Amino acid sequence: MARSVRIVSINVNGIRAAVRKGMTEWLDAAGADIVALQEVRATAEQLAEALPGWQIVNDEALQKGRAGVAIISRLPGVETRTHLGPEPLDASGRWIETDFDIDGETLTVVSAYVHSGEVDTPKQDAKWLFLDAMERRLSTLSAERELALVVGDLNVGHRELDIKNWRGNRKNAGFLPRERAYFDRFFGPAGEQVEGVDGSTGTGLGWVDVGRRAMGEVDGPYTFWSMRGKAFDTDSGWRIDYHVATPALAERVTSYAVERAPSYDTRWSDHAPVIVDYTLGT
Repeated sequence: MARSVRIVSINVNGIRAAVRKGMTEWLDAAGADIVALQEVRATAEQLAEALPGWQIVNDEALQKGRAGVAIISRLPGVETRTHLGPEPLDASGRWIETDFDIDGETLTVVSAYVHSGEVDTPKQDAKWLFLDAMERRLSTLSAERELALVVGDLNVGHRELDIKNWRGNRKNAGFLPRERAYFDRFFGPAGEQVEGVDGSTGTGLGWVDVGRRAMGEVDGPYTFWSMRGKAFDTDSGWRIDYHVATPALAERVTSYAVERAPSYDTRWSDHAPVIVDYTLGT
């Protein structure tokens, strides 16, 4: 029988710090079935200690105390993969996908953490490599799975609606035309030639930006605010945390929300949880 499954994505900015600041209480009240975490910055043992009672799969970064992704759930996963591309691609701690059997339907959930990048540095080179690999994997994943979902901190604001200060960030990582063009292709009509905002052309992959479809042509709602200055208080944010769904899964969405903290001092991360309910099961 079909039922509602709540899937949450959140960059925790360090799981141990988030738990100390109140994440556990938030999780207890959220009613989530599957939670994708990014920037975990912890070992499997530390995750298990921080989140007792959850089924946990994770992928640690090559450098201790950096990156890290995980998927925690109330539902048992069937299979988990962490391979995204060939070396020297640094996908460690940045990509994990798990298949779930939900009442007879297979759902694949990916927790992704794209590099933040920095223009004209090796950090941006790593981001280009990762986005290239991600584009290839999205193409194959949609061919393999009717119901697939890539969620996480993708570190790119796709459109001007996605960043409060978009004019001042046109030459900065996170809003570069070349970065945004990847998302033009991700969300472009499947199999059709798509012109990117940077003037490039490529094949549309047909994935759906669940947040933009749900909210329409409005600013944000933003999912990240710098801890510095008054960004949170003035809502000078970025929408860089996504639910990216195959078309069949996007049709199963029943609700979408970004749960912005009520005040700066009640935040347990510099990102807000993105919460989506899907109808799943035969």
